[in-house]
Amino acid sequence: MDKDRIEGAGKQAAGRMKEAAGKMTGDEKLKAEGRAQKTEGKVQNTVGGVKDTLRGRQ
Repeated sequence: MDKDRIEGAGKQAAGRMKEAAGKMTGDEKLKAEGRAQKTEGKVQNTVGGVKDTLRGRQ
């Protein structure tokens, strides 16, 4: 498994927690940061998946 997939999953989890904290506190900036971090994690995870596919792994 490519390290980008692992790091991407971590960023997604952190983004989910930030977004939830923003929702609970009513902090729109924190909520937006969480959504952005989740998206960044999804992209990084996808890049890692493509790398794995090109190497012949799944």
